Amino acid sequence: MRKQIFKLAAIGVAMQALALSAPAMAQDASKTDESASEFSLSGGVTAVSDYRFRGVSLSNKQLAIQPTLTVKHSSGLYAGVWGSNITPNAGDDVEVDLYAGYAGGAGPITYDLGATYYVYPGASGFNYAEVTGKLGTTVGPASLGAQVSYVPEQGANTGNLDNIYVGTNAALGIPTTPFTLNASVGYEDGAFGNEKIDWSLGVTANVVGFTLGASYVDTNRNIPGSPITRNLGGAGAVFSVGYSF
Repeated sequence: MRKQIFKLAAIGVAMQALALSAPAMAQDASKTDESASEFSLSGGVTAVSDYRFRGVSLSNKQLAIQPTLTVKHSSGLYAGVWGSNITPNAGDDVEVDLYAGYAGGAGPITYDLGATYYVYPGASGFNYAEVTGKLGTTVGPASLGAQVSYVPEQGANTGNLDNIYVGTNAALGIPTTPFTLNASVGYEDGAFGNEKIDWSLGVTANVVGFTLGASYVDTNRNIPGSPITRNLGGAGAVFSVGYSF
């Protein structure tokens, strides 16, 4: 576990160092290329008590450190990297997500079309790619979103099957407070879920530059066999603290 956290902490430090050096690099670049101002850099690090991916624990219900870094262009194009420690899997204990896409808006509707390549260093046979489409809107203090994610048939998929995930989410900011209520529901079927349904309900708060979170997460996942494996999709509380820039 210490080895996992050390790896992710090292990644986080490297990302932060890159972020800190970015303004100087951008300043130097602007001297020769005025288009440098069209790019922006954002990122952060989050610690979660349990890494839940679509309702299922990928960290064996243990602490996970999750750094991220994203570069955006004013056109709407973006690319980034996200990481987390996970339960040791065939000798690997780290997940690195490489993602890219295009985001924009049309009137009250926002959209995001992107792809993610899930990488497991040291266990490349589990690597796989996924494409995702998202739509969102706001209604007063509430924001609503929906997504469809599709994994085509590829070597990493169990039984060489494809996979589809459909999800919805909502967030409601409580006026004059730092709190936001969050809820989500998702349905997954294919290589990674057999008619699996996941749902969550939680709250986040922005406090002195940090985002604190607590949520209840559950699924209908019921895998025959080991109670330990089956329990990874069971009900649980997840707590988080994150810092972003």
